[in-house]
Amino acid sequence: MKKMKTIIYTVLGLLLLSSFKTVANDTLISKHGYSEVNGIKMYYEIYGQGKPLILIHGGGSTIQTTFGRVIPMLAKRYKIIAMDLQAHGRTDDRDTPESFEQDADDVVTLLKNLNISNADFFGFSNGGTTAVQIAIHHPEIIDKIILGSALCKRNGVPVQFWDFMKQATLASMPEQLKEAYLKISPNPKGLQVMQDKDAERMVNFKDIPDGQIESIKAPVLIIIGDKDIIKPEHAIEMHRQIANSELAIIPGVHGEYIEEITTLKYNSYESGFVIPMIESFLDKSKTKQ
Repeated sequence: MKKMKTIIYTVLGLLLLSSFKTVANDTLISKHGYSEVNGIKMYYEIYGQGKPLILIHGGGSTIQTTFGRVIPMLAKRYKIIAMDLQAHGRTDDRDTPESFEQDADDVVTLLKNLNISNADFFGFSNGGTTAVQIAIHHPEIIDKIILGSALCKRNGVPVQFWDFMKQATLASMPEQLKEAYLKISPNPKGLQVMQDKDAERMVNFKDIPDGQIESIKAPVLIIIGDKDIIKPEHAIEMHRQIANSELAIIPGVHGEYIEEITTLKYNSYESGFVIPMIESFLDKSKTKQ
């Protein structure tokens, strides 16, 4: 009987959590708009109050497809600032290829436009690689960083990943990401542009030099899934190279630990313990690390 009660209360709790997440994104947002950023109009959203926490989404994604399920949880404690990167979501494109360095410059310029002088950062997947570039080239703006499934070396993913990227087409993009883009973008033709530029950037991906990775001084929390695209060995190597870092390997696939939209079919709720872990990391004083 006691076990049955536990199951019932757990199910009810998860249903309430899911309901909260669905409603909260519409009610928590305090500001949204566009900012002139290095020749493009960058879309951004702001949630909550407190110390700024900057969210940087993954490739082929938007603010909501990457972070929509966890923004309500994080916005209870922090001032969330999230943006759609070049050619993604509501942000327009420029007549140049995408690069992680350019995305890093764009994020930093947006924050300057919003009068944010320093902040914590959470980048997922391609957004994690962008966060690494911010830490390398704009260290003055970073307090702490969460790197979710970030890639720094070509050997950080299986060899077949690169073969897939060479042959990637719009048809191979997850339907959830395509639907999300078309729902919010003023330019439906931009979906193909985004896919092509994302694929080209990955095909041409070059290793981030060891010296640059080792130069990162900010406290870093590295997170991957145990069935992630990113190899555990790569996350461990990053942990060893970044002096002031912590590592968490969470059960699940790429992005499941933050309930990224393509992982919702797994009906997992890892965010229920991952978000408190992130909060604990962000709340630690630097002197204790």
